[in-house]
Amino acid sequence: MSMPARERLVVIGGDAAGMSAASQARRLKGPGELEIVAFERGHFTSYSACGIPYWVGGDVTDRDDLIARTPEEHRARGIDLRLRTEVTEIDVPGRRVRARDVDSGEASWTSYDKLVIATGARPVRPDLPGVDAPGVHGVQTLDDGQALLDTLARARGKRAVVVGAGYIGVEMAEALINRGYEVTVVNRGSEPMSTLDPDMGRLVHRAMEGLGITMVNDAEVTGLTTGEDGRVRAVVTRDAAYPADVVVLGIGVRPETALARAAGLPLGPHGGLLTDLAMRVRGHADIWAGGDCVEVLDLVSGQERHIALGTHANKHGQVIGTNAGGGYATFPGVVGTAVSKVCDLEIARTGLREKDARRVGLQYETVTVESTSRAGYYPGASPMTVKMLAERRTGRLLGVQIVGREGAAKRVDIAAVALTAGMTVDQMTALDLGYAPPFSPVWDPVLVAARKAAALLRAAAQRT
Repeated sequence: MSMPARERLVVIGGDAAGMSAASQARRLKGPGELEIVAFERGHFTSYSACGIPYWVGGDVTDRDDLIARTPEEHRARGIDLRLRTEVTEIDVPGRRVRARDVDSGEASWTSYDKLVIATGARPVRPDLPGVDAPGVHGVQTLDDGQALLDTLARARGKRAVVVGAGYIGVEMAEALINRGYEVTVVNRGSEPMSTLDPDMGRLVHRAMEGLGITMVNDAEVTGLTTGEDGRVRAVVTRDAAYPADVVVLGIGVRPETALARAAGLPLGPHGGLLTDLAMRVRGHADIWAGGDCVEVLDLVSGQERHIALGTHANKHGQVIGTNAGGGYATFPGVVGTAVSKVCDLEIARTGLREKDARRVGLQYETVTVESTSRAGYYPGASPMTVKMLAERRTGRLLGVQIVGREGAAKRVDIAAVALTAGMTVDQMTALDLGYAPPFSPVWDPVLVAARKAAALLRAAAQRT
C-alpha cells in the first residue's frame, strides 16, 4: 500500500508569526506528513523585538534573554530552518519561492504546497541627505540592536538625537538616557506619542523633560550632516541643527510587502496583505499571511488597520499553523491595545482616538478624569489620568487612554475587554472589579471615567 505524498509548507520569515505558524503546524502534523521549510534572512529566530530598547538601555543584560526559541530548538522539532537566506521572489502560479543565500549569493527555487508569508515590517527611513551615514540606526531586529550597541561603544561623544516620538522613539530616548547620553527627540507632531490624543501626549512630554530629554515638537527633519569621516554629526530641521554622535530613527514602520506586491497578492490601503478570518490571503486557498506584514480588522471602527505588535503576530501564527496543519481557527480582529512607559510613567491606549472617530464618521463625547492608583489614604497612591470616548447616540465605548504611574497601564485591559464585548459606558459602571485599598480606590479610575461619560451622554440626550 502506497503512502500519501508528504506536503511541504514553506514559511517566509523566522520571527513571531512565521515560527509560531511553523511550530503549531508541526504540533498537528509530524515530519512524515508535513515537511516544513522556513527562510529567515537574519541571524536569529523567535525573538522579542519589543524588548530591544530595554536591552539597549541595560535593563536586559543579555541579548539571548530576548530569544524565545533558538534555531537549534526549531530544527530539533523537525523544521528545516535556513538562516541568512532571503526570499527574493514568490511564483504563485508555479507554487515556488526563490531564495538567496545572503552570504554566498547562491540562489535556488523551493516548491511549496502551502505558503506562509510573515515578512514583518520595515522601519521608515526617509529619503533625506545623510540618512544612510554611519551612526544612523533603525531598530527593528536583534541585528539592528547589536549594531546600535556597537556604535554606542565606539562613539566619541555622548549626544544622541532620536527622530520620531512614537513607541520606539520614546523607548529608545529613555534607553539612551540610561546609557548616559544627552538626548534630543525631534518630533514632527505637536506632542509625543501620536497614538494618544495631544492632550494626553502632553503628559508624556512633561515626563520626558523631567527625565532630562529635550523635546522638539512640530519639527520637520530636512537632512543629516556628516563629518570628514562620513559619520553623522547633526540632525537638521528648517529652524535648527541638533548635534549628534548617534541618531536613532523612531519614525514608525510599514508592512514589508514588496515580495507580495510583486507576486500580485492583494494589499490594503496601508500597504499590508489582506487576509480572511482564517488568515488566508484573500483569493488564495493555500497562502497565509500574518504578523506585521498584514492589515487587521479594527473591531471598533469596522475598518482595516495596520498595527505592528508581537501580541497580534503570535496569535496570527497560531491561527495560521492550525489551519495549515489541517485544523480550523480564526482571528476575529483587534481593538488596538498598546502600553509603554517613560521611566516610571506608564502609557496605555485602546480603541479609537478622537481623530480616528472623526475619520470614520462617529459622533462622540469625551471625558477626562484625574484619580489615583490606590485608595487616596493608602501609602504610595499615585495620580492617574484617564480619557474616555463614547459614541453619542448609543453610549458604546469607543476608546480609552491612560497615563499615570504604578498600576496605570494594565488598567487599559478593562477597557480592551469592554471594547471587544461592545459594551456601553453605562454597562461598564456595573463591572464587578477587584477592590482593596492597596490596589484601587473604591471606584476604579476606569469606572469613574465610565460613570462620568454615562452622565454626560444622559445630559446630552435630555437636551435633545
